[in-house]
Amino acid sequence: MHHHVPETVKPYTIHWIYVATLISIHALALLVFVPSFFWWPAVVVAILGIHIFGQGITIGYHRLLTHRSFKTPVWVERSLAILGICCMEDTPARWVAIHRIHHVHSDEQPDPHSPLVNFIWSHFGWLSVNNRATHSLSAIEKFSKDLLRDPFYMYLEKRPLTHVYIAFAQLPVFFALGAILGGLTLGWDRALGCGASMVVWGVFARIVAVWHITWSVNSLSHMFGYQNYETGEHSRNNWLVALLTVGEGWHNNHHEDPSSASLQHRWWEIDISYYEIKLLERLGLASEVVPPRHLRQSHAKKAA
Repeated sequence: MHHHVPETVKPYTIHWIYVATLISIHALALLVFVPSFFWWPAVVVAILGIHIFGQGITIGYHRLLTHRSFKTPVWVERSLAILGICCMEDTPARWVAIHRIHHVHSDEQPDPHSPLVNFIWSHFGWLSVNNRATHSLSAIEKFSKDLLRDPFYMYLEKRPLTHVYIAFAQLPVFFALGAILGGLTLGWDRALGCGASMVVWGVFARIVAVWHITWSVNSLSHMFGYQNYETGEHSRNNWLVALLTVGEGWHNNHHEDPSSASLQHRWWEIDISYYEIKLLERLGLASEVVPPRHLRQSHAKKAA
């Protein structure tokens, strides 16, 4: 393990903010096993939230901000970014910088979350220690320079507590949603309990689910699956991860063609996230959607 860990994490020091956040949110999510917090509407909201907020990471942080595989109006981009912030996976610029570093050094020692260390490291262990290559301002300035030109993303970096405020602002929103819905359907004497259930399921459990779904791309999709392409690293197409992430699990396809908005290179490699990007395009909310390389090449030949 020690030989594959990035040199920039040595000597090992704990990233206490991340560790405290991971432990506390997981602990709060465990409240779903307390019978008094179970409420079917909260469960449904959690399931819907996994997809809606998760797309703030998949479509927003990843395909839009990191790889610029399509364009959107500013308000759509920032709405997706805010959904991503509510998943508590760091600021957009920091997330983008880390992912771009991953692509530059995929499955090499400088890779922040290579599974060559071990599964736990690639899944979440890398978050628990300080890494000078990813936590430094110079890394953000180098790998997220395009984002920092936008005053919105620069503001989030200059005032790091802002994204924390945004993330915690969802607590009263979900509590109010649960309290009002519970009061209207079960009676106002149940409102407070329903509000608490909605927070436990709709926020804490949903965040933990999105975390592990996102992390599975770093871990499982670099350890198990098949390759359509010899990309020189260990990215794999993993159908289970693709199912959980609505498309991100076709990870070998992504490493072969990271600028594409679509990870679907075979007809059965379903990429729901790409279909949703195309829906945004149909609605006039996305443009310049980048198709896979083989389609770009085919279009270029026809144009010639």
